[in-house]
Amino acid sequence: MKIISVRENPIALDRVINYFQQTWKSVPPMVYDDCIRNCIHSPSPLPQWYLLENEEQTLGCAGLITNDFISRMDLYPWICALFIEEQHRGKGYPALLIEKAKEDAKKGGFNNIYLCTEHVGYYEKHGFEYLGQGYHPWDEEARIYGHKL
Repeated sequence: MKIISVRENPIALDRVINYFQQTWKSVPPMVYDDCIRNCIHSPSPLPQWYLLENEEQTLGCAGLITNDFISRMDLYPWICALFIEEQHRGKGYPALLIEKAKEDAKKGGFNNIYLCTEHVGYYEKHGFEYLGQGYHPWDEEARIYGHKL
């Protein structure tokens, strides 16, 4: 099991972009292409983009970004686009991506990490605390969680 960080492995750039575009079809493809392509040489520790792989098979992905299209722009960084392929769920794999995001956020000088979701109960198991509701530009709201690093 390994986590591919596009910043640490820029040779994986096209593979990472393609996986995010195929996984999150509701997001226009150029959003991931532009963001992931331009993170490699950014002087900022954000954004970060990850693939979780096992024996060359991609099991899931996640990102670490400045804002996840949510109203609480005073909070950052955010874990976003956390996804595990359906046939690999229930095996604790999201924890691997969450830990990598925490590690990189801490290395980047951040004291907290955040995420937004509709899930209740899952992220609390990983040390996250519910902070309140946040609002997306498309007239939806989501639960906001924070974790001290």
